[in-house]
Amino acid sequence: MAGNPASLSSTLARPAAGTGEADFLRQLGERVREARARRGMTRKILARDSEVSERYLAQLESGHGNISIVLLRQVAQAMGLPLADLVREGPEHPVELALLVQSLARLEPRELAEARNLLAASFGAAVESERRHRIALIGLRGAGKSTLGARLAKKLGVPFIELDREIERISGMTLATLFDLYGQGAYRRYERRALESAIESQDRAVIATGGSLVSEPGTFDLLLASCFTVWLTARPEEHMSRVVAQGDFRPMAENEAAMEDLRKILEGRQVLYSKADATVDTAGKSIEASLRALEAAIATKPAA
Repeated sequence: MAGNPASLSSTLARPAAGTGEADFLRQLGERVREARARRGMTRKILARDSEVSERYLAQLESGHGNISIVLLRQVAQAMGLPLADLVREGPEHPVELALLVQSLARLEPRELAEARNLLAASFGAAVESERRHRIALIGLRGAGKSTLGARLAKKLGVPFIELDREIERISGMTLATLFDLYGQGAYRRYERRALESAIESQDRAVIATGGSLVSEPGTFDLLLASCFTVWLTARPEEHMSRVVAQGDFRPMAENEAAMEDLRKILEGRQVLYSKADATVDTAGKSIEASLRALEAAIATKPAA
């Protein structure tokens, strides 16, 4: 059996810190007990297969066991369950949903995209309603995504999420350090994680994306499927001047070459940016005028 029984007992006997924690431990115990019963496993069998003592399991199932995540993982594996199924907060998912998730998990990326399209075709109204509650802003750096996104979120009374800041939070380092140490591949992985986290945690939000997100097909497809997407665009000269106004003077070192690069990037990404649900041209507009145009864009009803 894993661990020292005496130390395990003292750990399990520690009282919960508050009502919320006590409720969570009670729900966790019920989930373990019900999962074990559904599988026809006695506590003795589960103890043997998980290498966790029966006494430990008894306290856990009674709602008095503050089990470590490592031992809980052993219990979940012994029952053939994902750990997330045991620690999930909120009501139990219907069995049909669990079966659907298991089926989808076995599909290839191409098949997943096809399945998503089929669901959208059959349940389009529900999917579209949920999607429109998340507003995602795309476009080159200097388009106004951060400024307008923060103001729009405040007016709507919803969270504002800047994906680059989320990437820094998740990775524990600045973007510059992330690129220097691990390269663009790592950035793309963290970008995908940050977007998935935002979508899973927020039913309503305004999300400002990095300018190059559209270059990663899988991540961009997820954004388009999960958010009402708006392309903020401006003239190349305005993109450049706004970046400089933000305090980044690097483009000025070789202004002519930088402008040519920016035009090429914009030209290359235009077909991707144009996949957005709406486009807001901020060229020559004040922040207030651009915000009004953005509000009008997201208020537009989708075509029937």
